[in-house]
Amino acid sequence: MAVKDGKQFHFWYVIVALLAIFWIQDLLTAFGHQTETIPYSRFQTLVQQGKVDDLVIGPALITGAYREPANGAAQRFSTERVDPALAQSLQKDGLTFAGQPPPGVLQSVLGWFLPTLGFLVLWMFLMRPMVMGGLGGELLSIGKSKAKIFVESDVKVTFGDVAGVDEAKAELQEVVAFLKDPASYQRLGAHIPKGILLVGPPGTGKTLLARAVAGEAGVPFFSMSGSEFVEMFVGVGAARVRDLFEQARARSPAIVFIDELDSLGRARGAGLLTGHDEKEQTLNQLLAELDGFDPKSGVVLLGATNRPEVLDPALLRAGRFDRQILVDRPDRRGRCEILALYLKRIKLAPEVKADDVAALTPGFTGADLANLVNEAAIVATRRNADSVTLNDFTQAVERIVVGLEKRNRLLNPHEREVVAYHEMGHALVAMALPGMDPVQKVSIIPRGIGAVGYTIQRPIEDRFLMTRVELVNRMTVLLGGRAAEKLIFDDISTGAADDLVKATELARSMVTRFGMEPSLGQVAYEPERAAHLTPPAGLEWEPRRYGEDTASAIDVAVRKLIDAAFLAAQAILQPQLPLLRQSAAALLEKETLLIDELRRICLALHPAEVASTSV
Repeated sequence: MAVKDGKQFHFWYVIVALLAIFWIQDLLTAFGHQTETIPYSRFQTLVQQGKVDDLVIGPALITGAYREPANGAAQRFSTERVDPALAQSLQKDGLTFAGQPPPGVLQSVLGWFLPTLGFLVLWMFLMRPMVMGGLGGELLSIGKSKAKIFVESDVKVTFGDVAGVDEAKAELQEVVAFLKDPASYQRLGAHIPKGILLVGPPGTGKTLLARAVAGEAGVPFFSMSGSEFVEMFVGVGAARVRDLFEQARARSPAIVFIDELDSLGRARGAGLLTGHDEKEQTLNQLLAELDGFDPKSGVVLLGATNRPEVLDPALLRAGRFDRQILVDRPDRRGRCEILALYLKRIKLAPEVKADDVAALTPGFTGADLANLVNEAAIVATRRNADSVTLNDFTQAVERIVVGLEKRNRLLNPHEREVVAYHEMGHALVAMALPGMDPVQKVSIIPRGIGAVGYTIQRPIEDRFLMTRVELVNRMTVLLGGRAAEKLIFDDISTGAADDLVKATELARSMVTRFGMEPSLGQVAYEPERAAHLTPPAGLEWEPRRYGEDTASAIDVAVRKLIDAAFLAAQAILQPQLPLLRQSAAALLEKETLLIDELRRICLALHPAEVASTSV
């Protein structure tokens, strides 16, 4: 590209000019001298007749002039040469024949120019972006960190935006104070922890807490998921770990946050959980970087995981992750604080209090509560309301816990009757037994994927300990639906499938984990294992700690507990058959019984008779 007299001449202008010149040259060659192209057979005839002169014979082309051209006709001619032996043979047969003319200059140039131009266009529009931004870019920057950097102006989350985890916030306040004023902590020889691991269930706010630390301290925030370190090329993850910490040291004080640490720091050599060489090299490099941390550098590593049981022990030892902070599900007070933050974003009815909504949501995490508030606002919008009421929150809880209401799923009359007795069996047993969570709603409207009816119990308070009697009563409530079917229809249905699974798991935990079976002693035969760590069918990660005789005794004890709970449910419902029929008929008529109707039914029960029932 050149510049002349203030005007810019592009490379493509030169190409077009050359093509025009070649095209004009071909035209001049064809028409400039009034040249006629004739077949070679005619040329031979004209030669024999002596009508041509001034011949110019080339390797492929013969040109000449007519001795006696006609008026207005061409004065010269040209013809393509043909092999003499072939021409002689064809002439004997009296055929007309001609040679193949060579391509013109323009045609020759286009023959090599157009493919080249096509390749350049393909490169510019397809290959070049892929190379610069895709595979080629990966190869050129294969060891570079993909960390997303948030500076102070970007990280606007503070501890005021985090609620329900006061203990975790108090621990992290020290990190903020150290990053702001390290001298006040170093005067007595203390140094900031190298690594802090946030542990807790999904949705409890671990990532939000990490961002709040960066926002409070006003330092760069390097955020990266553990899975981003692992690539198909061996050594890439280790290179990215080195690059990430180099960037953090260059901008210290800073915070490095690795989310989903379990994908990077999984235990090495743990049977089925063993990773390949790339993951192990990446973990080894992370351990080396933590060992090389200068406590005075002002770089803090924050990690987050919901699966601490799979982390490598070398990663959790003191000197690497010095602190482990539990970010657990909030209690009722914590849920109330979290809801106070989210309820500001919607138009709330004056009578709705955060504590009332918190009472509906035991076991909900912060993410669940945010979703609940949004669902309640959607429910209120759907009915064209001016504000969100407590009933909207109740419907939102039911939708989240039980599933979407499906009024179009039609059951035949017998099935509806079975479901009504089944659900009222749950409700009556729950209302008859002491210490059970109050029944808030009973419905035979199908919800979710497989639920054709449901009974909702709402806890009065958060519970952290359960006695043996309470666990047995809970199993009895679970089997109350099947007991009602047996008493009314003298038959059982598949509607109790989920109840049986829950009751069996509860009974097995009582026997194998809680030591609540006297015949087996105060022994924990199986450790608690997270649901996502359940081994595939036929495989065991740990050898069984007991023999066949003990396994048989466990099965017998589990069955004994479930059978006793089923008999207890029948014993509760047997004297209340008239009330069971009456309440089931009301449920069939209204499809849903709310707390007021359920209170009247509860007052009709006979506590003296059910109090004597025990397992």
